[in-house]
Amino acid sequence: MVAPVLCFGKQRTADQNAGAGETKKKEVSSMSHPMANFDEKEIFFDESYVAKLGLIVTESAQELGKKINKHLIRWATDAGMDYDSFIVESECPRFSSGDGKGIIKSTVRGDDLFFLVDTGNYSCTYKMFGVQNHMSPDDHFQDLKRLIQAASGKAHRITVIMPILYGSRQHRRSYRESLDCAFALQELQNMGVSNVITFDAHDPRVQNAVPLMGFDNVIPSYQVLKTLLRSASDLQIDRDHFMVVSPDEGAMQRNMYYASVLGVDLGMFYKRRDYSRIINGRNPIVAHEYLGDSVEGKDIFIADDIISSGESMLDIAYELKKRKARRIFAYSTYAIFTNGVDAFDKAYRDGIISGVLGTNLTYRTDALRQREWFYEVDVSKYIAYFIAAINQEMSISKILDPLEKIKDLLARR
Repeated sequence: MVAPVLCFGKQRTADQNAGAGETKKKEVSSMSHPMANFDEKEIFFDESYVAKLGLIVTESAQELGKKINKHLIRWATDAGMDYDSFIVESECPRFSSGDGKGIIKSTVRGDDLFFLVDTGNYSCTYKMFGVQNHMSPDDHFQDLKRLIQAASGKAHRITVIMPILYGSRQHRRSYRESLDCAFALQELQNMGVSNVITFDAHDPRVQNAVPLMGFDNVIPSYQVLKTLLRSASDLQIDRDHFMVVSPDEGAMQRNMYYASVLGVDLGMFYKRRDYSRIINGRNPIVAHEYLGDSVEGKDIFIADDIISSGESMLDIAYELKKRKARRIFAYSTYAIFTNGVDAFDKAYRDGIISGVLGTNLTYRTDALRQREWFYEVDVSKYIAYFIAAINQEMSISKILDPLEKIKDLLARR
């Protein structure tokens, strides 16, 4: 049975839409912090919705999509409404030759559509000439475009939620190289996408490629700190006992934010490279050099956008232990561990790493999720807030800056 696409509130005239939407924006903006005082019932009874809301979840993001859907259903139920699902059934089947197509199985005409895709989910497979193939980021992005094509000309508005921004690690050009991320964003804009929501982009300046399209780079800092403080409840967050360390110069901005909101000192490492050689497309790292105050006897928090092989993060952890740091907690928005988790198992047994935090924004192996040292950061509710706010034409500026919630979190300890 195809899940119905739902809308909130009553249908209004164009004149009512023009006035009521602005009123609601002003009301939300005037709140001290809409996330802290968020009343889900108000959203579901409000009449400022743009159009019926539909959530199209690609095969790669089924687990996250179901969690988001549950939050939206619960809020609707709490508001006295009886709905089964916001998910619009869709699929991208393959022909035996490997060619694919996108299919949306119910009407989406006039709907406010949100497409959710995980371009990093390599567990998805398809058959080509009888051979089972794992889907690459290229495959996932192509499936996203197929589904957008299926809805083009029918949907009222299209928003793409792409936590791992496709091509984001190829965000700049050196000599004769492609600019994958910038070109992909331009493709989406040309297909009629109005907004792209991503999380902790490798380089958010890539949004300059699409100045006429909405682009939100979200950092789930409140969710990260809440998980950290729950997993290590004895942490003392002050300058004498706790410190934030950036793993490299590229991660300074996100680590500066954590250090600032927590009121602690900030240190950093920089990568000393051998620019006379190129290995695997880049200059190899010779050493990690530390800049900052002493870490002796302090608990350390390190934040980065991605743990790929994990070698750099472990090198930094070992360097901090040499400097007599106490416990080390590493956070990565995307903990993908391309080389497996054995090296982190050893580091945990040896007392080098006390914990690793990662979000549920991308695929995590069962082996990783079962590790004692791994703590999962659930971002599904945060995304549900975004979807509801955008559909209702509410300001999302306060959702993007959760400073008050972080202050409340620290005050409750």
